[in-house]
Amino acid sequence: MDFELQNQAKVATSVASLVRRDPELTRDERDLMRLGKKPVLKRNFGFMSVLGFSCTVLITWEGMLIVSTQSLVNGGPAGVIWGYLIVWIGTISVFAVLSELASMAPTAGGQYHWVAMLAPESSRRFLSYITGWVTFAGWQAVTASAAYLIGTFLQSVIILAKPDYNPQPWQAMLFLWIVLAFAVFINTVASKTLAPFEGLILILHILGFLGILIPLVYVAPHGDASIFTTFVNEGGWPTQGLSFMVGLPSAVFSLIGADSAVHMAEEIKNASTVVPHAILITIVLNGVLGFAMLLAYLFCLGDLDAVLESQNTLGYPFLFVFQTGTQSIPGAVVMGLVVVALGICSTVGVLASSSRMLWSFSRDRGIPLWTHFIKLDQRTSIPIYTISFTITVSVLLSLIILGSSIAFSNIVNLSVVGLYSSYLLSCSLLLWRRLQHQGIKAHDSDSYGNIQWGPWRIPGVLGVINNAFACLYLFVLWFWAFWPRLLQ
Repeated sequence: MDFELQNQAKVATSVASLVRRDPELTRDERDLMRLGKKPVLKRNFGFMSVLGFSCTVLITWEGMLIVSTQSLVNGGPAGVIWGYLIVWIGTISVFAVLSELASMAPTAGGQYHWVAMLAPESSRRFLSYITGWVTFAGWQAVTASAAYLIGTFLQSVIILAKPDYNPQPWQAMLFLWIVLAFAVFINTVASKTLAPFEGLILILHILGFLGILIPLVYVAPHGDASIFTTFVNEGGWPTQGLSFMVGLPSAVFSLIGADSAVHMAEEIKNASTVVPHAILITIVLNGVLGFAMLLAYLFCLGDLDAVLESQNTLGYPFLFVFQTGTQSIPGAVVMGLVVVALGICSTVGVLASSSRMLWSFSRDRGIPLWTHFIKLDQRTSIPIYTISFTITVSVLLSLIILGSSIAFSNIVNLSVVGLYSSYLLSCSLLLWRRLQHQGIKAHDSDSYGNIQWGPWRIPGVLGVINNAFACLYLFVLWFWAFWPRLLQ
């Protein structure tokens, strides 16, 4: 299977003269043509809309509540806090590197394109192909798992409101389909509203945070500072340190997917600067909100054994904390529905990013039937076929729920492993280029087809140190993501 990426140097050289002859081309058009790509998507996203897009894809404070149970089991309150800080710092480092790459090459392909750009000639084709597939698998898994988590959480809210409700796997599957149907509607029928929709959801994301945080802080009884030192090993691991490391990757899911903005790059105005800025502000803003919510939640935890025991009935223990903290079932239900609503909205951005990544990979002939997947809707210029394919994959994966919800839960781990693998390959190759001083030109150098820094980068030794730290962090988290929650 041939990649268009193999011919990009020739394509870029041929467009160099065209770019010089036509000074009316925008910076975005010049960037894409330098990379050997033809601009075909409409650039509807500005800075605020793409910031809202990436913030709501991450839904960090909401996601941290949903996935914190594993860290409570393996690590306890202290494990949740310190694990989150480790993951947050590591994520900032990783996406600082990815922002440099996005500024170099703002294309919807993202990781696999960067790998093809940075890898040595002898392994370029193989590494790019592998990166494309793990990124594709990771984003497909994120789409399915995001809808699944929201669907099952909605069941937990119903249990809280109606204790005699008996949740069934097929009901979780139907809730998943409803979540996906909403995402499809916004991405297709209402595609013109996608950019303003994401800006609106950013406001709701912050208002929802305040709506949950204020009752926890002012109504619920609080514990003491022992949460910073209370470690727990309920997974049956030989040592507390091993238990902590097993629980560490759970925080990753609430901070994963900031590269969503990368895959929308060809629909963003002034992408080479807006994408890096949006990514880093997203990580910092969401990280702050997530940490604040985490502290409020843990201070209101109360009896840890009772909280963990509630998992057997409610599924998501933080609903039990909402209930005991507010002493009101209706109040806890409303708080839970806020998380459900924001989670549903997050799948809109997840589906958009997944479909754009697949569209770009098809454009570079990386998958079978690529001639069909590259087609765009004539009216809206959206990749309707890749949206349909992504939804089909998620629906088929949801059938696993009927046999085993535990098996489907492993899809969450697949999303972490897939995306972290693509990040690790991209960051490692950029570090190799930096250390070898090979072929990275100055920003705005007149050298089409060569690798050149974009307008955003971390210069000098500081950039090398951050790049090395990002690679180390990614390898450690990637390794522990394969471990089971409980020692059988």
